[in-house]
Amino acid sequence: MAHPHRLRVPAPAAPPLTGHLPFTDAPGVPDPIEVTSRRLTRGGRPWFPVSGEFHYSRYPEGEWEEELLKMKAGGVTAVASYVIWIHHEEIEGRVRFDGNRDLRRFAQLCARHGLDFIPRIGPWSHAEVRGGGLPDWLLARDCVPRTDDPGYLEPVRVWFTAIAGQLRGLDRGHGGPIIAIQIENELYDQPGHLLTLKRMAQEVGLSAPLWTSTAWGGVRLPPDELLPLYGGYPEAFWTEADGGWPDTCRKHFFFTHQRDDEGIGADLRPTTVRGGDPDALADRFPWATCELGSGMAVAYHRRPRLHAADIGALGLTKIGCGSVWQGYYMFHGGTNPLGERSTLQESHATAYPNDLPVLTYDFQAPLGEYGQYRPSYHELRLQHLLLADFGHLLAAMESVLPERLPEGQHDRDTLRWAVRGDGASGFLFVTNHQPHEPLPDHPDTSFRVAFPGGARDLTLPSSPVTVPAGAYFCWPLRLDVAGVRLEWATAQPVCTVDAGGRTVLVLAATDGIAPELALDADTVASVGVPSGDLAEIDGRVLVTGLRPGTDALVEVEAVDGGRVGLLVLDAATARTVYRGAAWGAERLVLCGDGVVFDGDELRVHSAAARPSFAVLPAPEHAPVVAGETVAGEADGVFTRYSFGVGGGEAVEAPVALVRPAGPAPEPTTGVLGRASVPADKYFDTVAAEYRVDVPEHLPEGAVLRLWWSGDVGRAYVGDALVADQFFAGRVWDIGRLPAGAAVRVKVLPLHTDARVHVPPDADDAARTAAVTRAEWVTGRIWAVRSA
Repeated sequence: MAHPHRLRVPAPAAPPLTGHLPFTDAPGVPDPIEVTSRRLTRGGRPWFPVSGEFHYSRYPEGEWEEELLKMKAGGVTAVASYVIWIHHEEIEGRVRFDGNRDLRRFAQLCARHGLDFIPRIGPWSHAEVRGGGLPDWLLARDCVPRTDDPGYLEPVRVWFTAIAGQLRGLDRGHGGPIIAIQIENELYDQPGHLLTLKRMAQEVGLSAPLWTSTAWGGVRLPPDELLPLYGGYPEAFWTEADGGWPDTCRKHFFFTHQRDDEGIGADLRPTTVRGGDPDALADRFPWATCELGSGMAVAYHRRPRLHAADIGALGLTKIGCGSVWQGYYMFHGGTNPLGERSTLQESHATAYPNDLPVLTYDFQAPLGEYGQYRPSYHELRLQHLLLADFGHLLAAMESVLPERLPEGQHDRDTLRWAVRGDGASGFLFVTNHQPHEPLPDHPDTSFRVAFPGGARDLTLPSSPVTVPAGAYFCWPLRLDVAGVRLEWATAQPVCTVDAGGRTVLVLAATDGIAPELALDADTVASVGVPSGDLAEIDGRVLVTGLRPGTDALVEVEAVDGGRVGLLVLDAATARTVYRGAAWGAERLVLCGDGVVFDGDELRVHSAAARPSFAVLPAPEHAPVVAGETVAGEADGVFTRYSFGVGGGEAVEAPVALVRPAGPAPEPTTGVLGRASVPADKYFDTVAAEYRVDVPEHLPEGAVLRLWWSGDVGRAYVGDALVADQFFAGRVWDIGRLPAGAAVRVKVLPLHTDARVHVPPDADDAARTAAVTRAEWVTGRIWAVRSA
């Protein structure tokens, strides 16, 4: 029998430093935000925020509210957005905050729905925008941008003043949603300039309890003035086409206490560390993030393709490493606006290292360019539910690494795991997934975790298991559940809900590992199981043989008379769990589609012909959908409601070939010798052209989905470019098409000699320009109300 993997949780460390940083919340707020050296607090309680990036200026303002509700239902608690200067003032002196640029309205919508807001005010943003967001007219001036050059600071002050005017009254002191303001972006070697920008922003009226800066790349920050925020991506478009999977991405699938990622933005700065002291920052600031890659853009020369597990595994690993703020970039995709004088994407034409698509900024995000739900949304929501209920515990827990660590970043054989603990309880994390290079099964695996103070070691599971390839999970250790102590479980905590006079803890089983629950016998009076076996061993009540599902409810009576339920869902069902306020109570909703909570209305976003959802606890009265009362039926301990007849299915879209492709354009290169996107003229001369007619009565929100191959695709209505994409083996979604229009899709083939990285399984297809299939995805939003 294999020896268990061992780890010893140390005694609690000395209290964190407090009061050493100049971050102060507005006087009199009911939940003051503070920063200690190890965690954030809000209202005196450890606080674990989840932020997600959503660029308002890249999305139609009429759709903002529903998309924000999607983010909130996905567990995002704070919305971050670059305030992209060139989007607002492309023409000098004409500052626009209308339509999709209405910063104030976007912030107000965040506040309306209980979301915090984090404006990232630059002035340089990057964000794969032309000039990094600095307008052309500014770059044409005789000044040195991103320095304290007075010729630069003067227009920056005018710009910051305009931002402050838009956000006036939305600070915390006036009950507003702004919890943090980021200064600049990826500026690693100008601490004095960062401080100048912070002081300038404060002088013109901007206010927040937290002032932040990106901290990767060996950053040098003005001492104690800016909260350093870190990042980590599972893949990168900004590295070389032939460089393989970057080691700076590989590292994020290991448990480590190294916060910095020297790879982010390394195409715009030297890769050597610039003199910052990461240990000094770690001693004074908590580990907070703002750019965990919940997706990735594609550049012309390098086109990564991500999978939901890549994003989910990275996120969970960072929690195990010690993160106390999960910040994602991008959580919601978008579309670049078309400028009045130029296109607004990053490109070789403006001396930047990468050619990006003219329009699409989908980013393979959990919520796509047109609001599409992606599997990564459900993966991350599962983790965010955990943080919503147990984040205050995790925020106060230190990350502890095991006795045996991987020998390096190419060690695929040593199990990757860690524990976060506070000396009395904790959570065990395992990551056995990484992109590109699968990790093996780990048979005969068990863990022994020692706690200080004479407490018995925890050895779990009851007998060794195989940790499957691709698995990643978090298991509870000595978790208190309403007076019942769950010593350990081989299932991941999801969330709790009050139902039937008891507190129900929902757990998610891990595919390939049988769920087991071990309860402290001294805290339970009785245990009832729907299936499986009960045994009392060494002062613990062990539940084994459970069949996970909606009926796998273990009912526990605590010694103090309280009632607790432990509901173990299978892995797939757990990824359909939402939690929110609906019809007068906090409820769990199981739905394989999208769900948002909006006051007393629940809305289901579904492309299914007959959607359904299940609820716990069930509402007192049957819900009403489209004016009809919907009867429920039992689904384990849930009540399931099905509704709708017809509609919602994908409908084939006829595709007509107008012109076959000619020879692929000869490759050209730009900055750093990287491949450049073919010139516009080739789309009129050698691109294959197809026509798709938009139906006259196309349902609102319908998306045209194309199965295609080639190098670059562009879609036009008339002469107007409406969508574009670089081929990476994914389907191409095009939304917001006008009814009755004729869509012309032009596709170039990839030249054989082009130095372009395409995922290996798509490389051959890239040489052939074709649209092989198209369909209309016509989802519907169903409003569900109380009777």
